[in-house]
Amino acid sequence: MRWISFSQRIPRISVSPPRVPRWFGLLALLLTVLSVGRPQAESAPQPGAGTPTTPITLRFVSWKPDHPRVWDEALAEFTKAYPHISVVRELAPHSSTAYHDLLTQKLKNRDTTVDVFFMDVIWVPEFAEAGWAHRLDERLAPAMREQFLPATIEVGRYSDHLYGVPSRIDAGLLYYRSDLLTKYGFSPPTTWDELARQAETIVTGEQSTNPTLRGYTAQFKQYEGLVCNLLEFIHGHGGSLLTADGTHSTLAQPEALAAVQFVRDRVIGGLASRAALTYQEPASLSVFLQGHAVFHRNWPYAWELTNNRTRSTIAGQVAVMPLPGLTEGRTAAALGGWLYGISAYSQHPDEAWALIEFLSGRAMQKKFAQEAGIAPSRQALFSDPDLLVVAPQLRNYLDVLRSATTRPRSPLYPAVSHALQRYFSRALAIDGLDLAQEAAVTDAHIDRLLALTGMTP
Repeated sequence: MRWISFSQRIPRISVSPPRVPRWFGLLALLLTVLSVGRPQAESAPQPGAGTPTTPITLRFVSWKPDHPRVWDEALAEFTKAYPHISVVRELAPHSSTAYHDLLTQKLKNRDTTVDVFFMDVIWVPEFAEAGWAHRLDERLAPAMREQFLPATIEVGRYSDHLYGVPSRIDAGLLYYRSDLLTKYGFSPPTTWDELARQAETIVTGEQSTNPTLRGYTAQFKQYEGLVCNLLEFIHGHGGSLLTADGTHSTLAQPEALAAVQFVRDRVIGGLASRAALTYQEPASLSVFLQGHAVFHRNWPYAWELTNNRTRSTIAGQVAVMPLPGLTEGRTAAALGGWLYGISAYSQHPDEAWALIEFLSGRAMQKKFAQEAGIAPSRQALFSDPDLLVVAPQLRNYLDVLRSATTRPRSPLYPAVSHALQRYFSRALAIDGLDLAQEAAVTDAHIDRLLALTGMTP
C-alpha cells in the first residue's frame, strides 16, 4: 500500500558474597530507586515569590533538536507572551538512552535548576515511582485531555495519575525511493521478503552508477532505538517481547527467533552495511538523504528532512508507508513519542506549566508539524486543512499511530531495556552466536526483573 510521494505535495550492579542470588542486587536497586526523595503531593514546591512581573528563569532539559530554528522561534513566541519568563535550554545527546542518563542523574541529585524536561513515553513509570515528576491531574483537566489522541494521554499515566503532557507522537514508518521502485516496476513492498527481493534487484541494477547504494538503512546501534527496530521485526513476524499478561519474556519463542535471524542474516551486512550497527537516527537518515539506500526506517519527523531540498539529495523522490510484516496485511510499528514533564524539585512549577501549556497548544503543535514534520498529538490537527496542504502524509499516519505497539511499561524498564539491547546487539554483531541459547538466557534475566515489580503488558 503506497501512501504518498513528495511529488504529490503542494509545497515544499554487582553483589560481593558469591552465593547471593543475582536478583538480590536488582531488588536492592529497585528499593533505592523507590526511596529516592518522593515529595508528597501536599508539600510540592511552590512557585517563586513575587508578582507576575518578577523575572523568572526556567531551565528546560531537552535533546538537541533536528530543527533548531523552529524551536528558537517557538520559545521566542513564548517569551513574547510571557515577558517575565525566560527559558534556558540544556541540550542533551540525541540518543534517548544518553539523554535519560543525564536527566535522571540530575533528578536523583534533586537538582533545583531543572524545571521542565522531555520525557520519553517509556520513562513515566520510572519517574513516577521515583517521585521525580509532578503529578499533573489537576492541571491537565479532562476537557484538555480529550483534545489529544488517547494513546498519548495513556502513556503519560501511571497508577491512575498523570505525569506528562503529550508533545508529539511517533511510530515507525518505512520511507522508500519511489523513483527507483517505479524504474524497476515494483509496487511498495508489503512483506519483509518482498522488500529484500526488491532491494537486492535495485542495488544490483544500479551498481554501475551508484556503487555505494544499499537496500536498507535503520537504527541498529546498542541503544533504545535498537529495541524499537527489533520490536517491529518481531511483531511483524507474529512474535512479541513479553507474554500477553506481561509476566514473562518471550525472546526464545520461534517467531521472535525467526525475526532476529532474519535481521542478522538478511539485513546486517546484506541489505544494510554492517556500519548500520553503529547507526542511531541521524546517521541512518543521513545515508538515505545522500541517496545511498533504497529503503529507510524512521519516525514521522524524517518526512520533512527527506524532502527538504537544502538537506536532501533525493527530495521529491521519496514516499512513505507502513512497515512490512512477515505476511501481507501484518504490520507492526513501535509506539514512540515524547511528553513534557515538570521536575518535582522545580521552584517554579506554575511557570513551568505555562511553558508546557504553550508548547503543547494547538498553534505550536501546528507550527512544529508544518515546519519540522513532527506528528502532532492533538487529534484535530490531523484534519486541519491548512496543515494538510503542506503535510498531506498526516492523513495516512493516524491509523498507524493508533495501532502502534507499546514497549513494556515498568519502573524498572531501563534495566529491561538494557537486557534487550545487549541481546539484540550481540545477536546481530556476533557471527555464529547461538541465538536460541542467548535468547533463553536473556528471557531468564528479564523474568527475574519482571518478578520484582510486576509489569503492565
